[in-house]
Amino acid sequence: MRNFAPTLFTPRVATSNRPVPGASLPGAGHLQSFNQLILPHLDGAYNLARYLTRDPVLSEDVVQDALLRAFRAFAQFRGESPKAWLFAIVRNCCRSAQTPGGAVSLVVHESSLGEEAAALVKNQPDPGPSPEDEVLRKAEIGQVRAAIEAIPEPFREAIVLRELEDLSYAEIAEVTGVPIGTVMSRLARGRAMLAKELLPAGRNGDEQSRSVK
Repeated sequence: MRNFAPTLFTPRVATSNRPVPGASLPGAGHLQSFNQLILPHLDGAYNLARYLTRDPVLSEDVVQDALLRAFRAFAQFRGESPKAWLFAIVRNCCRSAQTPGGAVSLVVHESSLGEEAAALVKNQPDPGPSPEDEVLRKAEIGQVRAAIEAIPEPFREAIVLRELEDLSYAEIAEVTGVPIGTVMSRLARGRAMLAKELLPAGRNGDEQSRSVK
């Protein structure tokens, strides 16, 4: 299931060459590197925040906060993926922004691949699209968005990072802080949830009939 929907939300975050508001003025090289590596991913950062918080106004505040934090910490950036690094900060900011409201943490018990198996699949290309993937590609954007927002957070987060933001398994593991096997498990379960919501009723009935036989 690759890129079945375009970016669904557009942030109102400045992407000019001006310094980030509230940050001390850095050297020209620092600012130029930050602009080149981080600012291109602001749309995706807002998209992630929008899905995690389900609040467009709060998402803008979260991204502004994350951008400021990223700017201040940029001198320590050593990661291979600027996008994954920024998304990890956005994710943490979302958690911080939601904590005062008494958000309940969702505990999910799930099996994951062993480390050896995870290492084997880490650099492997994704398999070809399944019938469910094709259905999701053709679904209406609004329907897909509603279905994604209805998924419990661990799976919603994985779907957004993989299918909308095109992060690799390794990058998603970096953002979420979980093993690659867990990332794959969450993606599989999230895709199954989406397929259940988006597949035509007749198709679901046929699948159930075949399972009974």
